Amino acid sequence: MAERIDGKAIAALVRDEVAQDAAEFEKKYGRKPGLDVVLVGDDAASAVYVRNKEAAAAKANISGAIHRLPADASEEDVLAKVAELNANDAVDGILVQFPVPEQISQKRILETISPKKDVDGLHAENVGKLWSGHDGLVACTPSGSMRLLKEAGVTLAGKRAIVIGRSNLVGKPIAALLLKENATVTLAHSRTENLKERCLEADVIIAAVGRPLFVKGDWVKPGAAVIDVGINRNEAGKLCGDVDYEQAAQRAAVITPVPGGVGPMTIAMLLKNTVKAAIARESE
Repeated sequence: MAERIDGKAIAALVRDEVAQDAAEFEKKYGRKPGLDVVLVGDDAASAVYVRNKEAAAAKANISGAIHRLPADASEEDVLAKVAELNANDAVDGILVQFPVPEQISQKRILETISPKKDVDGLHAENVGKLWSGHDGLVACTPSGSMRLLKEAGVTLAGKRAIVIGRSNLVGKPIAALLLKENATVTLAHSRTENLKERCLEADVIIAAVGRPLFVKGDWVKPGAAVIDVGINRNEAGKLCGDVDYEQAAQRAAVITPVPGGVGPMTIAMLLKNTVKAAIARESE
């Protein structure tokens, strides 16, 4: 039976690290690192997520504000708010909560956020730095997944890893991070032929395809590490991941549950990125 990777406990460890770094930053520079969030519309799930971020930031000695715009706000309104935050020296990190209403282009928002304040790690400049091996701000869920592997004692150098899912948010950046750790990486997706066979070759499986229970237990090589990034609901309405946890846990060495695995790491790594951005800006 696999060892369960406790994302809640590891996220708490990261938040403690952030709080200490933020306190040292305030002592040195006379201000707290600042994270501002832009929330457009009244999506219930987004509102809950933003409140959780606000609470976590406050506990980690990070200041900031939530800027709420109505659901019928124009793209120009949102971009103007982003430009305002770009120019505000007290703001180190800018997060526009997605999804945004259909009249607003997510692409234009990402292009407008200053790369130095892009704590989501999605600006093309930060993506380019990641793939070029330069230091930058890295997307939170991928970097959180890598921290889980590290805390679980998983060796990556020389190992085979498969990433199922090719999104800009998770699949592509985590493939780059695995390469950086000298893993041999296959970037796969739902249309990959012989996917089961490719998974059985892998020492590490990262599932980020967005399909409930897509990765079956008999796809897992005995002794492999499994990171399940998916957040779905099954036919009964219960939260589940992209991996059939019960079956995969019979074969894997370590595995993340859903919920309680990767999810808690995302906010923790967002806070870590905020302090990193603040230090970089003050060091210029």
